[in-house]
Amino acid sequence: MGKLLEFFVESQGSDMILTVGSPPSIRISGSLKPIAKAPLTPEDCRSLVREFVPEKNREELEELGSTDFSMKYGTKATFRGNAFRQQGNMAMVLRMIPTEIFDFDRLGLPKITLDQISRPRGLFLVTGPTGSGKSTTLASLVNHINVNEAKHILTVEDPIEFYHKSQKSIVNQRMVGEDAPTFSEALRRALRQDPDVILVGEMRDLDTIQTALRAAETGHLVMSTLHTRSASETVTRIVDAFPSGQQDMVRTMLASSLNMVISQTLVKKAGGGRVCASEVMVVSHGMRQMIRDNRVHQIPSAIETNTGEGNRLLDQHLCDLYLKGDIRWEDAVDKSADPTSIKARLTELRSSVQYWMTQIELGNLKPTEALAKCPDQNGLKLALKAKKEGKG
Repeated sequence: MGKLLEFFVESQGSDMILTVGSPPSIRISGSLKPIAKAPLTPEDCRSLVREFVPEKNREELEELGSTDFSMKYGTKATFRGNAFRQQGNMAMVLRMIPTEIFDFDRLGLPKITLDQISRPRGLFLVTGPTGSGKSTTLASLVNHINVNEAKHILTVEDPIEFYHKSQKSIVNQRMVGEDAPTFSEALRRALRQDPDVILVGEMRDLDTIQTALRAAETGHLVMSTLHTRSASETVTRIVDAFPSGQQDMVRTMLASSLNMVISQTLVKKAGGGRVCASEVMVVSHGMRQMIRDNRVHQIPSAIETNTGEGNRLLDQHLCDLYLKGDIRWEDAVDKSADPTSIKARLTELRSSVQYWMTQIELGNLKPTEALAKCPDQNGLKLALKAKKEGKG
């Protein structure tokens, strides 16, 4: 077990999959790679499950066929795991949770995000598919509050992924299954525990969503996650969680309490590793009216036309990352919300003088190489001349 986890940690992978008939495999920068030649046998998998799964989870595994758990590997890493039965055999997936909490500047988010997490009340959401770094983003933001503000932060998680030591703030962290039976029960009790900030690991059911909205309305900053890919989809998902007869009321509650939505995904970096790309919606008065009036389809246009307020669409951020040389063309298209549209935008961007000047400034190309490739050679020559003369 120790050698397997050691290799996993050193590989800087995100997930490890252990199943009968395949060798142990690790996901590195989004791609699965086997780390051995021999496939695992049924006995191998049974033995690994016995070693990894805590005793308190084994009854659930036996009765329900799967169980979620967390475990630590000394001081080197924390893992979130799921063990399950498949075709009569045991299998397991481990996700490595980084021990390092990122500084805000490493997240690549607009500075207005810090203003939003300093607000005394409201709903702040980080969304995206599984494995998109939602927990990492929230941990960084909670850490910023903890270091800089005197508040009571209460987290409800399943499991606890990042451990926060109280600094300027007081931090209490509750784990569902150990410290509380369910998210909704822990959140209901939280309202009596004098929190300023409540972090809910995931708004996964109607009761939790309902209580989170009520907490955000009654003077608490509530931070949470959803498995949605855009701000407009997030609004729709929350409203649709309620019976049709309650949805008008929910739209009104959400319109008054929602402060910000960050919808993110991880993209392969051109030089290896991954970088976070995100859509950001800072909720304005006009957007609140759209939510209230069920005009959610207009939200993407509102985001695009209000970029000065910190808003941005995912595809715009992908174009920015491509311009800086952080990601490749095909990866930008693969992660985009509208592949056809982004191809046109990337084509236009690649034809611009700005793109080729950026490649020179980043050291990706020499001026002579850029001039040979740039469609607007005269424009690039003028830009290079102006920069040389100190006018660019």
